[in-house]
Amino acid sequence: MPDTGSQQAESADRRTELAADRTVLAAERTYAAWVRTGLAALAAGVGAKKVLGGVMQEWAVLATGSVLVLFGAFCFVAAVWRELRAGAPPPQPDIRRLPRAALIGVNGFLVLVCLGALLGVWFGETGGE
Repeated sequence: MPDTGSQQAESADRRTELAADRTVLAAERTYAAWVRTGLAALAAGVGAKKVLGGVMQEWAVLATGSVLVLFGAFCFVAAVWRELRAGAPPPQPDIRRLPRAALIGVNGFLVLVCLGALLGVWFGETGGE
């Protein structure tokens, strides 16, 4: 007769490993959501400069574009912060996490793009007349 105690322990260990994998994948989905939100805010901030130019006063256009672009930069920083500071470490997962250097490099570049876009919002031409 097989030892059910060891089978249950192996099954529990495997479930724990699978839970660790799900935790890693959930963190990656959260990271992707932060980056997606940041890209949308960046695009909206740049677009606000042209779209709202003939509709709103200049100061309101600059404020709206600036807030959206700065929110995009915040999202890129928050994405890395949330990914690298995941809380209590789960058991060792079977899948690999995203490399820290890639996360910091890509999101650092996106923050620089936001700063360039912010300069464009402040000093570029406004749409309209």
